[in-house]
Amino acid sequence: MSKILIFSWLYLLSIPLFAQEIKIAHLSCEYRNNPIGIDLVSPGLSWKLQSSKHSVMQTAYQILVSSSAAGLKKNVGDIWDTKKVNSGQSIQIKYKGAKLLSTKTYYWKVRVWDNSGNESAWSNLAFWQMGLLNADDWKGAKWIAYEKLADSNVISLPTDGKKDKFSGNNILPMFRKAFTAAKPIRKATAFISGLGHFEMTLNGQKVGDDFLAPGWTKYDQEALYVTYDLTKQVKKGENAIGVMLGNGFYYVPPVKERYRKLKAAFGYPKMICRLLIEYTDGTSSNIISNQTWKTAPSPVTFSSIYGGEDYNANLEQKGWDSAGFNDMKWKSVFLVDGPKLNAQKEEPVKIFENFSPQNSYAVANNEWVYDMGQNSSAIIELKIRGKKGDTVRITPAELAKADGSVTQKNIGSPSYFTYILKGNGSETWRPKFFYTGFRYLQVKGAVPAGKETATNQAVIEDLKALHIRNAAEQVGKFSSSNELFNKTFSLIDWSIKSNMVSVFTDCPHREKLGWLEQLHLMGNSVVYNYNAAPLFKKALQDMKNSQLANGLIPEIAPEYVKFEWGGDMFRDSPEWGSSGILLPWYLYQWYGDKQAMVDYYPMMQRYISYLGTKANGHILTQGLGDWYDLGPKPPGVSQLTPMGVTGTAIYHYDLKVLEKIATLLGKKADAMAYAELAAEVKSAFNNNFFDAKTKQYATGSQAANAMAVYMGLVEDKYKNEVIDNLVKDIRDRKNSLTAGDIGYRYVLRVLEDAGKSDVIFDMNSRSDVPGYGMQLAKGATALTESWAALPTVSNNHFMLGHLMEWLYSGVGGIRRAENSIAFNHIKIQPEVVGDLTSANVSYHSPYGEISVKWEKTDKTFTLEVNIPVNTKADVYFPGESKQAITDKLNPGMNTLSFENGKAKVTIGSGHYKFLCTNE
Repeated sequence: MSKILIFSWLYLLSIPLFAQEIKIAHLSCEYRNNPIGIDLVSPGLSWKLQSSKHSVMQTAYQILVSSSAAGLKKNVGDIWDTKKVNSGQSIQIKYKGAKLLSTKTYYWKVRVWDNSGNESAWSNLAFWQMGLLNADDWKGAKWIAYEKLADSNVISLPTDGKKDKFSGNNILPMFRKAFTAAKPIRKATAFISGLGHFEMTLNGQKVGDDFLAPGWTKYDQEALYVTYDLTKQVKKGENAIGVMLGNGFYYVPPVKERYRKLKAAFGYPKMICRLLIEYTDGTSSNIISNQTWKTAPSPVTFSSIYGGEDYNANLEQKGWDSAGFNDMKWKSVFLVDGPKLNAQKEEPVKIFENFSPQNSYAVANNEWVYDMGQNSSAIIELKIRGKKGDTVRITPAELAKADGSVTQKNIGSPSYFTYILKGNGSETWRPKFFYTGFRYLQVKGAVPAGKETATNQAVIEDLKALHIRNAAEQVGKFSSSNELFNKTFSLIDWSIKSNMVSVFTDCPHREKLGWLEQLHLMGNSVVYNYNAAPLFKKALQDMKNSQLANGLIPEIAPEYVKFEWGGDMFRDSPEWGSSGILLPWYLYQWYGDKQAMVDYYPMMQRYISYLGTKANGHILTQGLGDWYDLGPKPPGVSQLTPMGVTGTAIYHYDLKVLEKIATLLGKKADAMAYAELAAEVKSAFNNNFFDAKTKQYATGSQAANAMAVYMGLVEDKYKNEVIDNLVKDIRDRKNSLTAGDIGYRYVLRVLEDAGKSDVIFDMNSRSDVPGYGMQLAKGATALTESWAALPTVSNNHFMLGHLMEWLYSGVGGIRRAENSIAFNHIKIQPEVVGDLTSANVSYHSPYGEISVKWEKTDKTFTLEVNIPVNTKADVYFPGESKQAITDKLNPGMNTLSFENGKAKVTIGSGHYKFLCTNE
């Protein structure tokens, strides 16, 4: 029997005493606020708008760009004045003014007009500073090193399993340069790169708050430099620059006693630097890295991105990075070559949460274990006192054994931190060039404060875990009445945060590699939560740098190792390489960023052509398939879905996406060719895998049926039956999942799109079968590599977090309307399923905050939403068909309608509250 729904709409609108103008709230350049080091000749400018009114749309804008803040305050746009442009565009507006010059700072502001004829005030002033656009802009700066790796020992792409050419540890160097600033300083800017990673100081103080700078890349193709504003740190008179270098992925030392996943050796650590000092009298000077710099070994005696870090405090040289230090015993630097330099465009890696031990306890051999309570990507901070020469070793781990001691079997062993005390009271140390994933720390050579013994060991006064991640701004929030979903959200979020550095890694310990399937499968989950567009664009450049001459995009980028175990299955899998095609499209959909499609279109063309050469009758069978699905054997290569199903399905999807991209870019012939090939692939796929009698694909696995539907391979007349078979398989397994890394996202997408979020709810509300609930029940605090949280594999892994997308789009109901760009047209459709009674979800889109708060009781459903200025939304209400409707619409809302059994209303921007009652 149909329900009677009475809808009444209540505006939460305070009546202003005067007409409030539209306000410009947030200006950004290339996704960042007041960025420095921009090396694009036409950066993208965006802004967000606010208004207390409803249904406000921008109708025109004017941008002013000036060479000085003073000029801009006088409304002088001597660099660019767009005049009044009749356009609603407020994101991704490409700069088209006068030629931009290296190192210069440009100031800008904007005003807009809205659909009520209101003109905004000018926005607050914003700026961007240019980086170095050409090699000559380095002003003769040289790459400098302590020593040079012999050319015969350079290994830019090692093969797994091959023996070492040599063994031994390398010197981790320090560099210093004293200089004089003779006149009053107006501005000072440093442009610096250090490979693998660097830490810069000026006059004894650390520069910036970043960690593991710069981002890691394919070093034989590219290195990144970082830009720092040092205006407040450079002083008139004597100054000194200090730089310490770590190995990172640039050099993995071949030390047999320490763990390492791969054997990359691009060279020994080196650096390049230009410090530009601009004086108040209009003159300037440059301090550049060259043969006049001095170098010496640092107290970091071992550093490996995999094996850990050792520090000997007795090797410290007090004042080494300050003016007046005697560096006569230091040696002159070695001049070396280096790769092409580009500005780092993604946010830096920084330190975030601090975790203190929740528990500590003794284990065998007078060692101690600290439980930090959270598995995360982190470094340690050690506060200790003891005698000179006391040595403490700290072993990180995700898991503890039955006897309480830690195990590294699932993350790579041995990997540890070592600190040698100088013995002058309390000492505090953090590693500079190594991080890993851990929850537990096992300490050898020291005891906790209060546990001193007759052995007179060093005493740990404090030991913390400092979580590190990329500093991408958090833009999403989720909470609901379902505590299991809230814990699942946190579980997935910790895996995202732990694997979001300068590369999206698989895990923060054993591999730290950029496996590419994660980017397109987990991309939506990530961007609901973080403003990660610059990091995704950086991933595209890594793919371009790693692409082979034959067009293959390998499964990891940057490609630091060539996996040959099992043939080429770990190098050539379409479900991984397709990120090179799908990611630019997703960036356009989510952010309106068309430039990525333009920049990487040749890479996409080369990859799709490569896939064509590998296809046999349009069927692709290489690779890993539905990796880590749930079958009768331990997880690994696809078990339930035959090879060829997932690869060919995504091949078809690639072609359909490329057709859209080519059309957008005005490449009509390409679009037609891709459409024709897609039709041929679809025909071959159905001929090979579809059973018209059973309405199943291949084995009828969840992955096979879901991907066929999502990728547009199912004929319309069979679509509902294929979906029904997908649901039947899930229900017959008592709501258990079987799909793996590749298939599970599409299972969720197909179910949600088909209005079957109740099935998603039931699948993910259990803890007695492999899935998120089981992981939590086993004590996981971050998403694990396997559905069953196996102790033999990573327990902080990125790849299976697909449910987060549904927590936003389904439970929260925040979705892009079909064919909308960057959420300029929003679909609000919360799925009120299972025992859910409330949710509070928000997402800061490129246009502003979208928020949904809903609550259900026996008699009412309340929905409160916020829609950003310059957008509109279709709001759908849960329920069945109507018997009677009370329709009292306020201005700004379109007439109530019904679609697929749900009431729908279209609204403009503003804050609304809806009340639905059952009678």
